[in-house]
Amino acid sequence: MLKSGYVCAVDVGTGSARAGIFDRDGVLLGRATCPIALHQPLPNHAEHDSEDIWRAVCKAVRAAREKAEIAPQEIVGLAFDATCSLVARDRQGGQVSVSAGGERRWDTIVWLDHRAIAEADECTHTGHAVLDFIGGVMSPEMATPKLMWLKRHLPQSWAQAGYFFDLADFLSWKATGSAARSQCTLTAKWTYLAHEDEPWRPDFFDQIGLGDLFGRANLPQRASPVGTSLGALSAEAADELGLTRGCVVGTGVIDAYAGALGVLGRFAGDASGIGRHLALIAGTSSCVMALSPEPQPFAGFWGPYFGAALPGLWLTEGGQSATGALLDHIIRCHGAGGEPDVAMHARIVDRIMELRAVEGPDLAGRLHVLPDFHGNRSPLADPHALGVISGLTLDASFDGLCRLYWRTAVSIALGVRHILETMNDNGYLIDTLHVTGGHTRNPLLMELYADATGCTVVEPLSDDSVLNGTASLAATAAGLYPGLAAACIGMQQNGTHRLPNRQAAARFDRDYRIFLEMHRHRRALDAIE
Repeated sequence: MLKSGYVCAVDVGTGSARAGIFDRDGVLLGRATCPIALHQPLPNHAEHDSEDIWRAVCKAVRAAREKAEIAPQEIVGLAFDATCSLVARDRQGGQVSVSAGGERRWDTIVWLDHRAIAEADECTHTGHAVLDFIGGVMSPEMATPKLMWLKRHLPQSWAQAGYFFDLADFLSWKATGSAARSQCTLTAKWTYLAHEDEPWRPDFFDQIGLGDLFGRANLPQRASPVGTSLGALSAEAADELGLTRGCVVGTGVIDAYAGALGVLGRFAGDASGIGRHLALIAGTSSCVMALSPEPQPFAGFWGPYFGAALPGLWLTEGGQSATGALLDHIIRCHGAGGEPDVAMHARIVDRIMELRAVEGPDLAGRLHVLPDFHGNRSPLADPHALGVISGLTLDASFDGLCRLYWRTAVSIALGVRHILETMNDNGYLIDTLHVTGGHTRNPLLMELYADATGCTVVEPLSDDSVLNGTASLAATAAGLYPGLAAACIGMQQNGTHRLPNRQAAARFDRDYRIFLEMHRHRRALDAIE
């Protein structure tokens, strides 16, 4: 017999922890957000304090439950999603520094940290078979090169280590005491081959100098499928979270994978048709995810990963390393810019709308941007790629900023088109984008995602798809549904559909040809000795 009750979903992003209380139909009853600290002591270094994150999680959970007006004992399930950041702990569970400055509190390397780019290149140059399931190229955003960097540059921290966690698994450990790891996190970021009888490849770790990793990281031989129960909250965690020991914790996922569950989960019962749909989880960076019943490996994309989101299905992941962050950067760097807060973005977007009404679709038509300011995650898998702006003048006015912002937004949408075309050239038939995340609050981007790609864009009615996906994990673990697919279908919320403007197609076709030509020009410049 299935249980009744409510569930709590926790989403930890780059700058904050969010919590939401849901009923079994996926209706959000209350949510709260608490900021977390981000430490950037050196270029390409970004660090969190995991205890600061846990405090923010506890504060957000308590506030969300109070807003929902649900009693603690009515919360029967809890699950976490988080960025794919790396947490270091000693054998007693205490914090271990990952910072060049040695401060113990900074024990977490943030997902966007690129300090280990040389180590990532070394992994790629091994040519090992594990690379076949990450597109042939190791990213500095994955766990393995970060671990290599720690061992080389902070040997004292390496010697102290007794646990290394992906952030979602760390939160589950804090909540339950279980050192189990998620099939999502290990498969997507730790070279775990979930589809194989022997999922770990020790020879790869030996080859890159991490032969002692398993003793340092306390890694399990087998990962836990997403949404399965890790047990009840510990007494200490229940007290800190304001919940009870009757709350069961489900195996968590990386934040973008929660978003994929939130927008693609409704198709869990349609394995043959699910490959037409692409999840675009877009905020600071952007992730794209597609599901299929059979593996479809190809260069420049992560995966295919077996069971990393939905059981029995393979997931292919691509993305852009800086999208919302790129628009923020443009505002900060321009003479007419400033702090890229919500008000500044809104002011720019409003002015762009006015300029387009006067100048038409060719606004700033000779200004072109290549958006790879933080490398190219997909489809080129080139962490060394650089951004390009072509067509600048001496215009330092606010309108000049608006034109540059507009063309940067166009370039972000063209990057999604580049990803889509590559995926469709390799076996997918994607014609529908399901967008969630911060970009849904930017009307320019939502318009461009349809018009520049030619796809139908589905936007959720509320910006809580990531939390919704995580809530389905909690509901599955708590027994509100017989399995994760059923939970995703039962808890899905509706969305609105945006069709592409066919009259804009010629304009964006031209922009896309220029976009591809700029990629070729950049490679040609890099090749000059």
